[in-house]
Amino acid sequence: MGLVHVAVPIGINDWTLPSGGNHYDRRVIDELPGTGWDVREHLVPGSWPKPTLFDRIWFDRILAGLPDDAVVLIDGLIAAAAPSVVDAARRLRIAVLLHMPFAEAAAPEATAEVASVEGAVLNACAAVVTTSDWTRDWVITHHGVPSDLVRTATPGVDPGPLASSGASPGGELLCVGPVVPAKGQDVLVTALGQLRELSWTCQFVGACDNDPGFVTSLFEAAQRMGIEDRLTFTGALSQRRLAMLRSESDLVISASRHEAYGMALAEALAVGIPVIATDAGGQSEAVGQASDGTRPGLLVPDGDVDAVADALRRWLTDPDLRQRWRESAALRRRDLAGWSETARAVAAALDSVAG
Repeated sequence: MGLVHVAVPIGINDWTLPSGGNHYDRRVIDELPGTGWDVREHLVPGSWPKPTLFDRIWFDRILAGLPDDAVVLIDGLIAAAAPSVVDAARRLRIAVLLHMPFAEAAAPEATAEVASVEGAVLNACAAVVTTSDWTRDWVITHHGVPSDLVRTATPGVDPGPLASSGASPGGELLCVGPVVPAKGQDVLVTALGQLRELSWTCQFVGACDNDPGFVTSLFEAAQRMGIEDRLTFTGALSQRRLAMLRSESDLVISASRHEAYGMALAEALAVGIPVIATDAGGQSEAVGQASDGTRPGLLVPDGDVDAVADALRRWLTDPDLRQRWRESAALRRRDLAGWSETARAVAAALDSVAG
């Protein structure tokens, strides 16, 4: 059995700090021993991907303490903001698990600096593992990483009972993700404001303390449109509570502006719940198609309020469409891979690094 040192954010085990990246890391770490890799987990504190000097020093000490030629897997949240990885890669066999290319989502004024560090790190390492083919292509195209060094390990899903929506009118809507501009909740709230005459409620599950000003703007917009009593912001929920809430929902919506894959969409489809999502990043891969060629929902243009509103109106007013999407979601559910398959893909990258 090979040994891999895995460096991950310290919040990986804290359910009050949920993220797709943390959940992915936790599941892969737990599954890797079944692929022949022994795991040594290193928890890295700090405000990554915007670390303080103390955060960098702590991480550098972790790398310095590893023996020469050790196989190391570093979460991209850390690696993409740690220039010291470039030097460390000269004596360590490093693979980066890149959940999202930060240079793609960075503010315009910071793009050049972020891209410089991220590109240098990824090109210095022995392998890059991405969570979607979209991210893989982006890294190859924009950072010039050799294609044979970049592998995709799509997030897995947990099997669950098929949601029984039946003849529900479809009005229980769910949006999952931290409440920040990148996730596009402002687009969704504005779209819902165009549907005041229809029957619906929408639950927003995700941390509300990352950008308080943005959250306040959502409440103010909802009040102006007269829909504030139909929106619920739950804050962060544990995976168990989220699964319970999801089982009571009719439709999952993602209006994200930046998304490497779309784990919340795949998790909805895993229990047969249809989805509406923007075509941002790798979300089209998460939505996918059922085995019969149908789509379990709809993709709409990124940032298009009217397109989101129109898609929701069709869902809420057309029983035949709801039935078709539900049938397609039930079929798509069968094709989604589990976390053991994700871990095998990561293990293959580690095997290539170990040589």
